[in-house]
Amino acid sequence: MDQRRPPPRAGSLLPDLRGGDRALRVSWHRELQVVVLSLWRENLCVATFRLGADEVPDLIASLRVGLDQAYDAARERVERVDHLPRPAS
Repeated sequence: MDQRRPPPRAGSLLPDLRGGDRALRVSWHRELQVVVLSLWRENLCVATFRLGADEVPDLIASLRVGLDQAYDAARERVERVDHLPRPAS
């Protein structure tokens, strides 16, 4: 899949936390009723995944569940720290 192209102008481009000019591009293709998730390194598309438009709500729901769980876990950690005895001053 050696498709050298300039960086995408359309869609969303999300940087990878690892850096190294890695990114995820999300682009809609309404005429095909698909969203394409593509992985980029610098200006090279290294992988693509086509998701039918009717499957996008399932992806969003899955991301939402994961995000809710991450927030709940963070909130629990903060609550545990808030309940620790504080040293006397």
